[in-house]
Amino acid sequence: MSNIAPLIGDLGLILVVAGIVTLLFKRLKQPLVLGYIVAGFLVGPNMPYTPSIVDRVDVQVWADIGVVFLLFSMGLDFSFKKIFKLGTAPFIAVLGIVVSMFTIGYTAGWLFGWTSMERIFLASIFSVCSSSTIVYKTFNELKLKQQRFASLVLSVLVIEDVLSIVIMVMLSAIAGGDSLSSMELIKITTKIAFFIILWFVVGIYLVPIFLRKTRKIMTNEILLVVSLAMCFFMAIFSAQVGFSSAFGAFVMGSILAETVDVHKIIKVVEPIKDLFGAVFFVSVGMLVDVKILIDYALPILSIVALVIVGQAIFGTFSFMLSGNSLKISMQSSFSMAQIGEFPFIIASLGVSLGVIGNFMYPVIVAASAITTFLTPYVIKSAVPLYNGLERVLPRRWMKMINHMNVGTERDSSNSLWKPFMIRMLRTVVIYSIISIAVISLMLTFFLPFIRSILPHWWANAVCGGLTLMFIASFLRAIVLAPNHSAEFKVLWNESHKNRLPLTFMTFVRIVIAVAFTFYICNYLSRFSFALMMSIA
Repeated sequence: MSNIAPLIGDLGLILVVAGIVTLLFKRLKQPLVLGYIVAGFLVGPNMPYTPSIVDRVDVQVWADIGVVFLLFSMGLDFSFKKIFKLGTAPFIAVLGIVVSMFTIGYTAGWLFGWTSMERIFLASIFSVCSSSTIVYKTFNELKLKQQRFASLVLSVLVIEDVLSIVIMVMLSAIAGGDSLSSMELIKITTKIAFFIILWFVVGIYLVPIFLRKTRKIMTNEILLVVSLAMCFFMAIFSAQVGFSSAFGAFVMGSILAETVDVHKIIKVVEPIKDLFGAVFFVSVGMLVDVKILIDYALPILSIVALVIVGQAIFGTFSFMLSGNSLKISMQSSFSMAQIGEFPFIIASLGVSLGVIGNFMYPVIVAASAITTFLTPYVIKSAVPLYNGLERVLPRRWMKMINHMNVGTERDSSNSLWKPFMIRMLRTVVIYSIISIAVISLMLTFFLPFIRSILPHWWANAVCGGLTLMFIASFLRAIVLAPNHSAEFKVLWNESHKNRLPLTFMTFVRIVIAVAFTFYICNYLSRFSFALMMSIA
């Protein structure tokens, strides 16, 4: 009798151990994702005196397939119609959370003494660290899914998932170096625009027509094969044009989400997604090295503390900005205090591209395991903490805090918020693109020319000064133009409750304008000078 191939033996070992461990975790009412990671640790090469995987290369291939299926399934749950129905509140909350958590992550990487690319990857992980899967399962287990704050959290997580895809694309593009040249930025922007146009064209016309024409002969088996064929076609196409295969899988999933057959597709794809998704999380656990965990115990514990405290403080503030009471804001932000599956994918991307240290992946996995374990307890602590604040703070303060919001009901009924947000986004996008074009032309063509006739530093000063002068009007428009709109004035004068979110949006636009200034100064001079100029 012939020997069993390593591929089959490894898969059998993974499924046996994962089955036993997940049954135990289900009994203990812990998230299954954490069970898969523990199973991977048990069968990994770093665990002595236990059966281990023979061929890790094959397992990594399966894990890559698992990522594709995870993103494809996430795309099936995504819908443009759902996003448009959410109103402005989740977008404002996401904006505040992403900006604050990105800053915390980058600062933490700098304090750890990590390289600039490691800081960027850590900051990106912090900005989209929350897990839709873990939160959804925890809400089910705690019977919180029907509460008001739960729907708000899930709406925010949908937007974060989409943002995660964009971040992965940008990280892939800048992974070749610590800085992104202006021409490369234009190429990336062009590629993304091309893919979005393709996204809409294929999603609106081709796929729905094809499914409608073949519905009579489309059995469950054929639907499964056709859906997976579309998924892998778009994944391969995405990889060919320079994006990740996971991004292409998400795009195809979101295209199919707009069709009438989406529920049937989800039903037939779900078992395969669960299988390969389990293999992916097991492969994550296989990379956990006890020695690395000991050596990097301080960063791991620091990351755990920063994620929980950062989400608790800045997340609460962001949800309040979006128009919610303090209690709902605390319940929402505490629900998002964990590191989920997308950070795994971002960390594995950095390791595969060779731009971050191998230590970073198990560090993120360990921090994720701890925060995942703590998620139910953190969610449960929100209400007692709120009750404690209610007892400590004066009643007048609590009343003022709870009424410093727009209110989600009012936000959805007020017709002025939607046109204002559309006008603001259009202004920011158009003038940002023009500014990027001017900066690209100046740094690509004018800078070499002026350096040929002037000394290096004089040339840099002339080029920087002229570039800032050319884009000054555009930056001013980004900051001030939305504030001169009729919608802004009516919203500002209509109620004091509108002023906090409007002021926050103005602050974000100021940060965008300052970021352009910092990029130009940092490109042409030292970091310290660029920082001083940006502050000025």
